[in-house]
Amino acid sequence: MFPARFCSLLFVVVLAVILVIVTAGRPRHRPDNCPTIKLKRQWGGKPSLGLHYQIRPIRFVIIHHTVTSECSGLLKCAEILQNMQNYHQKELEYNDISYNFLIGSDGIVYEGTGWGIRGAHTYGYNGNGTGIAFIGNFVDKLPTDAALQAAKALLACGVRQGELSEDYALIAGSQVISTQSPGLTLYNEIQDWPHWLSNP
Repeated sequence: MFPARFCSLLFVVVLAVILVIVTAGRPRHRPDNCPTIKLKRQWGGKPSLGLHYQIRPIRFVIIHHTVTSECSGLLKCAEILQNMQNYHQKELEYNDISYNFLIGSDGIVYEGTGWGIRGAHTYGYNGNGTGIAFIGNFVDKLPTDAALQAAKALLACGVRQGELSEDYALIAGSQVISTQSPGLTLYNEIQDWPHWLSNP
């Protein structure tokens, strides 16, 4: 007779082997249709000077634009993001670049503070909101279709991952603070998106 402890261990090992056999060849789980996200370290971002975690899922998504030049490709966008982070940290004395995510004209999403970390994008909504900024100035033009689709995919991905509430509210920065962000043309565009909240 084998000791009970040995039998229990053998049972666990056999289950583990069966699990490996059953799942062999299957793709590892990853959120479907999530956009490409360049992490902060990939675009040369500096570490945050202080982290303040949010309670998830997040209730609000606030759309902004950066009022910089537009960019496509890692090198050009990284230069803009590095300059922006430097300005936010040194001149404005923020802990980090102010947005949670930023989106280039080619549809690549760049991690700012990322999911679940408080940014400094919208006074009164930093603790319970995710700030997404389109890189460029969208007062009289729309971001590219690739950028718009990336934003929608990021939002859907955030819901699937449990980062955003299933009934999150989408608003523009200009609705709740004194700013023209995200620009009038983009502001009109996002009013047709799911989860738009007209009176925050």
